[in-house]
Amino acid sequence: MSTAHAVGADSTTDRPELGSGRSGSPGRQAPSGRRRRTATPYLYLAAPAVVFAALVIGPFLHTIYLSFVEWDGLNEMEFVGLSNYTDALTDAELRASFRHTLVLILFFSVFPIALALIAVSIMIGARDMRGLGFYRSVLFIPQVITMAVVGIVWGWIYGSDGVVNQFLGAVGLDSWERAWLGDFTWALPALGFVGTWLMTGFVFVLFLSGAQRIPIELYEACKTDGGGYWAQLWHVTLPGLRGEFVVSLTLTVIAALRTFDLAFIMTKGGPGTSTQVPALDIYERAFRQGAIGSAAAVATILTVIVFGATYLIGRIDRTG
Repeated sequence: MSTAHAVGADSTTDRPELGSGRSGSPGRQAPSGRRRRTATPYLYLAAPAVVFAALVIGPFLHTIYLSFVEWDGLNEMEFVGLSNYTDALTDAELRASFRHTLVLILFFSVFPIALALIAVSIMIGARDMRGLGFYRSVLFIPQVITMAVVGIVWGWIYGSDGVVNQFLGAVGLDSWERAWLGDFTWALPALGFVGTWLMTGFVFVLFLSGAQRIPIELYEACKTDGGGYWAQLWHVTLPGLRGEFVVSLTLTVIAALRTFDLAFIMTKGGPGTSTQVPALDIYERAFRQGAIGSAAAVATILTVIVFGATYLIGRIDRTG
């Protein structure tokens, strides 16, 4: 009897433990623990999201609001609807400034990408060449120089007694000497050439980092099949640099579209309006003419164009 009593006591003491295993706290707390783990990344993102909203989204929405009013920054605002957009889209000088930007895209984007591709292809073909690190550093130097310094120095280079004219005179091309930044025909290409000088090193570094991931066996296979330099560039290098190509095209096109500091420092839009660009037009409308609403409308149009260009370039990576 004592043995049976002991067995019964043991079984009764075990029952609560079995019940607690079925309905105890661990089973109820597991979903909340998963929710906490799921929410943790969003908590880390909350602070930068608030800063981004305050410094980017907020001012952008305020700019859109200002584009629907007429305001000089001091007096009462007056709602004018789409009038600022209508005036901007029918402004011949503003349309000319966007055409100038298309020219700058050639110098800021197309030429640097082409030159960087050629330079990277040469370095891939001469991996054992001495001084590669030096060449990389030289090509990247423009990216570490302040834009104000770049504008001032190139202004001196293009001056009537600057390096360009001195070189032309030294090689007997005196008839080519001119005030480059004061010439209606050559001022915009001269400004664009500075953009090529600036962006080539940046694109080159991007391409070089991507080229290091391309297996050398692909080039050797292309050579075995009789492929020369251009075949290797087209069939091996370009496909291998597809991601870097999209990134560089996006960043350089945006740099061309929002060009301001170089034009402001070197030409201020002149001579006449031959180097006027949208960002410089926004500055003049807002701070010289006191047309805040009109400047906001142009800024909104430029932002939409930048977003559109970014989207179209992104399609290359998704559909290519």
